[in-house]
Amino acid sequence: MWVAARRLTRDMRIAVIGSGRIGGTLGGKWRAAGYDVVFGARIAGGSGPGGAPVQTVDEAVDGADVVLLAVPGKAVAEVVASIGPELAGKVVIDAANRIGESEVNSKAAVKAVAPGAHYVRAFNTLGWENFADPLPSAALFFAADPSARAVAEELIMAIGLEPAFVGEADAAGIVDGALPLWFALVQQHGGNRRLALRLVR
Repeated sequence: MWVAARRLTRDMRIAVIGSGRIGGTLGGKWRAAGYDVVFGARIAGGSGPGGAPVQTVDEAVDGADVVLLAVPGKAVAEVVASIGPELAGKVVIDAANRIGESEVNSKAAVKAVAPGAHYVRAFNTLGWENFADPLPSAALFFAADPSARAVAEELIMAIGLEPAFVGEADAAGIVDGALPLWFALVQQHGGNRRLALRLVR
């Protein structure tokens, strides 16, 4: 039986729920890196970014080891409520931002319906441009349950970014703090969204 703390192998499946700029870019990059990627959508059929198959959300999640939530932030609670039992034992990466809400992440919604899921907060503090074409040594801040940290680090590195662990799942709010900082920096640099932070040791 697969243990979440293990590193992935290329034949383990990643279900990307949402094929917009964030989900589409990440799914396409992971597929190009050799991972088994499927997209989950309301209507199945055809191919998504990078040529990955498009299945219903239920079908995509059912066969997955990792689930990326990349739908609009306000839709996450509804999506996870419909697939809650299927998320047990899976790594669930929350990349959506509930802009305007008191809590930007959806950790509470995920844990409420799937307490056995391995939660990760990542891919929510940079624009999609930084996933498509990462800047050298750019860092991606993330929080994760201990059982999901290694998987999160591997998938972040597969995109071409440096994983910057800030704490366990309860540190999701700390990760979220980098979002307004990034927006402010983009604004101060003429709207240039290919802007990222780097750790200096």
